[in-house]
Amino acid sequence: MQLKPTERFTTRVESYRHFRPHYPSEIVEALHRECGLKTNDLVADVAAGTGLLTEIFLAAAHPVIAIEPNDAMRAVCAALQSDYPRLQCAPGTAENTGLPNRSVALVTVAQALHWFDLPAARAEFARILSPGGWCAIIYNHRRMGGDAFHDGYERILQTFGTDYAAVQARHAGPQEIAEFFAPSAVRTLTFPNHQDLQLAGLMGRVLSSSYMPQPGHPQYEAMTRAVETLFTQNQHHGTVRMDYETVVSFGQL
Repeated sequence: MQLKPTERFTTRVESYRHFRPHYPSEIVEALHRECGLKTNDLVADVAAGTGLLTEIFLAAAHPVIAIEPNDAMRAVCAALQSDYPRLQCAPGTAENTGLPNRSVALVTVAQALHWFDLPAARAEFARILSPGGWCAIIYNHRRMGGDAFHDGYERILQTFGTDYAAVQARHAGPQEIAEFFAPSAVRTLTFPNHQDLQLAGLMGRVLSSSYMPQPGHPQYEAMTRAVETLFTQNQHHGTVRMDYETVVSFGQL
């Protein structure tokens, strides 16, 4: 059965929170510089998930409204309120955030644009942005190959992923992002990013992907052995490094 986008990660919340890559804090500094944002400007982080992107704006003293339709993911994000009282969480979607007109200075979307109804989401973002407001679309692009570890990781996803190819095909590339902002211009910044993972972290990173087998699946044990072998063959001092390029596409709507 094909899961709805809003339900794909319900059983993977802990893996997602702990083992997905975070986002460079330099993103906030860059958006301040490039967009003229101020610390007290309100940010709407749409499809916020467990708050991986939300947290870097909170750490920079921004008030943030995290919009997340999945109850389990939103509950984990809401736990950040103990450290960041300027966080609000709400159960909206990209197409219907529930926020007032012209209420936020910045809309952010991390690792999720490909799940949206793009025309409806664009109209909604334009509605909630204050005059002169900005939108930033952010993706952590995993290195797909080029050495034994990254080649091997990609083979595991291709071998065991239940709908890996279909999910990859959905991902929003430069053309789709440019079309989302059109007729407005879009600008792009890139940042290096990485994770240093022990075996448990590598396994958690695999299991954080919605298309990978979970315990009880017929392919789970074989997948686990493949991950263990990949780690053993490529670890240095007990860790492997997974490289990413974090791409920030931003503009006005």
